[in-house]
Amino acid sequence: MTLKLENVTKKFGSFTAVDELSLEIPDNQIFGFLGANGAGKTTSFRMILNLLDQTSGTITWNGEKIDYNKSDLIGYLPEERGLYPKLKVRDQLIYLGKLRGMAKQEVVEELTKWLDRLKVPHYMDKKVEELSKGNQQKIQFISAVIHKPKLLILDEPFSGLDPVNVELLKEAVVELKDSGTSIVFSSHRMEHVEELCQHLCMMQHGKPILHGDIREIKRSFGKKNLSIQADFDLDFVENISGVVKVKHFSDGALCQIENEDVSQKILEQLLGKGFVRKFELDEPSLNDIFIEKAGESYE
Repeated sequence: MTLKLENVTKKFGSFTAVDELSLEIPDNQIFGFLGANGAGKTTSFRMILNLLDQTSGTITWNGEKIDYNKSDLIGYLPEERGLYPKLKVRDQLIYLGKLRGMAKQEVVEELTKWLDRLKVPHYMDKKVEELSKGNQQKIQFISAVIHKPKLLILDEPFSGLDPVNVELLKEAVVELKDSGTSIVFSSHRMEHVEELCQHLCMMQHGKPILHGDIREIKRSFGKKNLSIQADFDLDFVENISGVVKVKHFSDGALCQIENEDVSQKILEQLLGKGFVRKFELDEPSLNDIFIEKAGESYE
C-alpha cells in the first residue's frame, strides 16, 4: 500500500504552498515530514487526505486515488485539535467510531484498551473540557487510531506534551507500525524524526530540499561530529586541517570534521596534554544537515 506523490503543487492565488513535491512513502513504516512553520507540511497532508485539491500533480495510495470510500482505512490527527468540549470522552469516541463504521461495543472495548495503554483509564466518563491540554491530545490520538487504520497521518502529534507522555505516545506509534499501519508524521523536533523514522522528507518554503533513507542521507553528508571533554584548553583544535567548525563548552568542545581520518589527527594532538574524559565520534545530526542544505538554522 505505497503512498505516492508525483509533482504535487498547491497554489493559493499567487502563493505556492507546496511546489513540485514528489515522493514515495513505503508501506508499514514511519515516514517523517520535517520543516519549520509554513514549510507546506499540513497542506501536503490535507491534499493526501483529499481535504484539499492539489493544483497539479497526482496522489495515489496503492495505485488508486484517495476518496471517501477509503476514509475508514485512514486515521488523521490534525495539528489543530478538534474535540467537542462538552461531550464525555465515551460519547465522543462512540460517535467518531460509528462514523468509521464501528459498532458501539467495539468502540467501547477499543477505547478501554487505549485509555489503559495511555494511563488515563478514569477519563472514560469525563467531559473533554475537564481534561488538561495534554490529556485532550491523548483522546484526540485515540480518535485517530481507534478504527485500526491502515494509513495514519499525525500532524505534530507530540507538541504540547510533557516528556513522559511523549514517550508513551512514541511507544504507541511504534506498536501501531509493528502491527501493520503505515504512519506519516510531521514534527518540529528533529530528534523525534531521527528516533522513529527510517525515511524522511525535509521541506522548506513548500519545496522538498532533502528526502530519502535517513541513514543514506547521513552517510552521503560525509561530515562527522566529534565530541571531546577534556581538562585542558581545546582552542588549538580549530587550527587542525579538516576541522570545519568548533563549538566550545565549559568542559569541552563539539567539532564538525570532514571525515573520520581527521578524528585520528585530533586524537594524536590531544595525547600528552592532559586528562581526556570523552572522545566520541558521531554521525551528523539532522540539524547539521538542515543548516547546510537550507542555509538557515532550524527552529
